[in-house]
Amino acid sequence: MHSNTATESPGLTIPQPKSDASLIARPFLKWAGGKTQLLGQLRSYYPPGLSQGQLKRYVEPFLGGGAVFLDVAQSHDIAEAFLSDINPELILAYSVVQRDPDCLIERLAEYRQQYFLLDEIARKTLFYKVRDHYNDQKPALDFAVYSDRWISHAADMIFLNKTCFNGLFRVNRRGLFNVPFGAYKNPAIFEEQNIWRVSTLLQNAVLSVGEFRACERLVNDQTFVYFDPPYRPLTTTASFTSYAQGGFGDDMQIVLAHLYANLDIRCGAKLMLSNSDPRNADPADNFFDDLYADYHIHRVHASRMINSDAQGRGKITEILVTNY
Repeated sequence: MHSNTATESPGLTIPQPKSDASLIARPFLKWAGGKTQLLGQLRSYYPPGLSQGQLKRYVEPFLGGGAVFLDVAQSHDIAEAFLSDINPELILAYSVVQRDPDCLIERLAEYRQQYFLLDEIARKTLFYKVRDHYNDQKPALDFAVYSDRWISHAADMIFLNKTCFNGLFRVNRRGLFNVPFGAYKNPAIFEEQNIWRVSTLLQNAVLSVGEFRACERLVNDQTFVYFDPPYRPLTTTASFTSYAQGGFGDDMQIVLAHLYANLDIRCGAKLMLSNSDPRNADPADNFFDDLYADYHIHRVHASRMINSDAQGRGKITEILVTNY
C-alpha cells in the first residue's frame, strides 16, 4: 500500500504530487537534451500521416527522457511503439515504470519522506549513501532478466536523478554514476499520477537495450521514426554524451546519417532527427547541412538548459531534419 500523505516536520512541507486528472504524462526523469521545452515547435513538424492515422508504428532508438514518445502516444493513434537506448539503466527504469508502477511508487515515497525530514547536511549524506548503493548493486544486476532488484535500482536512479547536480546522468570509465549532490531545497522527486500515466502509455511499447542501428529491422512504410542522438558538441567543453560508456563522435553522426538515408530509400518511413546547430558557434560550420543536404533542414529555437556557467545559458537554434 502507498499513501499520498507524507509526514511533515515542524515548519517543513513535503511537496505533494498533483492529482489533477487532466494533467498529461511527461518525462519522469531529467535527461540531457530532453525535448519537453521544444514540443510546441516539434509538433508542427510531425508527419501528416500521423494525425491521419496512416502511421501506426512509432520507433525511437535514442529514448532518453522520452518527451516526444509521450507526446505522440497521447495525441495520436499509434498501435505500437519500439523504444530503445544504449543505456541499460535507462531502459531498466522504463521497464519498472511499465511493469511495476505501484511498487516503484512505494519505494520513491519512502525516499521522499526521508529526504524532506532531513537538513541539508543529512540530505547530502543520504544522497551519497544511495549513490554508493546504486553503484554497488549494478554488477549484480542481470539486465536481461526482470526481477525485484530492478525496482530498487530504478527507485535509486530516479531519486539520484532528481537530487543530483543539474539532473545529469553521467558515468565514469568504470560505468559508475558519479554526479555530485545537487543541494536543491524542494526537488520534485516524483509524482504518483505521472508515473501511472506514463506506465499506461508504455503498455503498448516494446522496450529494449541496443545500438541505434538495431532499429532498422523494425521500420516499414507505416512507421514514424524519431532520432534524438547525443548532440554534436558546440564547444570542446559542451559534450554530454557520457550517458553511457563510449562516445558519439562525428564518425557516429555520419553512420547515423547513412542509416537515415537507407530507411528513407528502402523503407519509405517518415523520419525526423534532432541535433545541435553548429552554426551557433561557427556560422561557417555546415556539418549537418552537408550531411543531410538531400532532406529538409529546419531550425527551431531552444534554451541551453545544461551548462555549469550561467552565462552560457540562453537562446540557441537546433536543427530538425525531416524526409517529408
